[in-house]
Amino acid sequence: MESIVTVPGGQVRGATDHGVARYLGIPYAAAAAGPAAFEPPRPVVAWDGVRDATVLGPTAPQPPYEPPFDGLLANPLLPGDEFLNLNVWTPGGSGLPVLVFFHGGAFRNGSNAIPAYDGAAFARDGVVLVGVNYRLGVQGFGVVEDAPSNRGLLDQVAALEWVRDTIATFGGDPDQVTICGQSAGAMSVATLMAVPAARGLFRRAIVQSGKADATASESDAALVTAELAKRLGVPATVAGLGSVRVEDLIAAQRQVALELRQAPDPQRWGATTISAGGGIMPFFPVIDGDLLHEQPLAAIAAGASSGLELLAGTTREEFNFFMVPTGQAAAITAEALPLLLARLGLDPAVAATYAPGRTPGEIVMAITGEYFFTQPTIQLAEAQRAAGGTAYLYQFTWPSPLEGMGACHSLELPFVFDNLATATSPLYGTEPPQELADRIHAAWVAFATTGDPGWSPYEATAREVQVFGQTLP
Repeated sequence: MESIVTVPGGQVRGATDHGVARYLGIPYAAAAAGPAAFEPPRPVVAWDGVRDATVLGPTAPQPPYEPPFDGLLANPLLPGDEFLNLNVWTPGGSGLPVLVFFHGGAFRNGSNAIPAYDGAAFARDGVVLVGVNYRLGVQGFGVVEDAPSNRGLLDQVAALEWVRDTIATFGGDPDQVTICGQSAGAMSVATLMAVPAARGLFRRAIVQSGKADATASESDAALVTAELAKRLGVPATVAGLGSVRVEDLIAAQRQVALELRQAPDPQRWGATTISAGGGIMPFFPVIDGDLLHEQPLAAIAAGASSGLELLAGTTREEFNFFMVPTGQAAAITAEALPLLLARLGLDPAVAATYAPGRTPGEIVMAITGEYFFTQPTIQLAEAQRAAGGTAYLYQFTWPSPLEGMGACHSLELPFVFDNLATATSPLYGTEPPQELADRIHAAWVAFATTGDPGWSPYEATAREVQVFGQTLP
């Protein structure tokens, strides 16, 4: 059944199935192509007639995933300039809680078109789900000489302003908005908690496998953009980068990312690029003194999000995802272990605190996951609680049937969205447990609806962590 609503720009036609209406690919800002890809988000250009919103819109320019990750993660690439779009799923009615989801992908991949992010189950359970695309890579987060920084964050703020002004049309309550993200999306959410321009646009936040210190200095980030521009033979300006074919821009971006991973030299790329991005992310948010004035964790500790409710957590074996499929974990020797730990700035003696019987690779993955995900999540919860806010913690522990992967990064997503039918990756085997999806999805629905996911909040003396999956002996 078709349904037509009016949004900024004109009318859109959605479709209703089993009591849930979906509206896909709705622009929340004008097309960002050529030089406009490096400008702030601009108002939507009005269209004539009724726009079809029954098919997914374009995705932001990005490279495909490379082997072996292309076999583990879905990443549809849909061409078109109007990629600053969002999807809405709603059961109809009025005054409903709203969940706005920002996808992950290391700030260079991902979209709202990924099948696992279908919001029908949230709408079925009374929550309006909004999935947002935003600019990625150098277009979204490169520091460009004559352009505002953090354009991807500006896109996210623009999408939240669209939600504030428009979501009542879809039955949502603009005063009951929860923002949610995973990985880079979670880092975006934690950062938005500290952005003054986003204040008042949401009242709750969910951070899945993220952290609140994923920010570089503007001067360090400019080094990365300069390297990319050098390969393209253009100035690191709006005119220079905007004149390059998007295919060439993405190809140069891939080369820069590869060189950064292979040789994470702080002199070449900037110390904060390496420390905050882990040598994995070449482009991510920066402290620009305009949108973002200080490291988000410090701003949160000082009370930037004191009135908000926070739900945050990790998977138990986050870094297995990055190191097992590539063979890196298996290649780590006992002799290399101290060197790798020292590279992280850690005392190699810390390895002795981990359970005997683990391989050197398993020890590195455990420590790296703790360093990049678990401890930053606890720090975020402590900062939020200390500033007078409320924080709830969780850990996802269901192990993938794929050998060596454990409860790895990104594994929880189809469970959260109650979309196990989309879990066709080898990560999930043939029978991922629906009971687990029922529990974790219900907790997210409850948090978006009431601010309470169903367990006690994190306190200095009672550090409760809700476990979803298996509890190890």
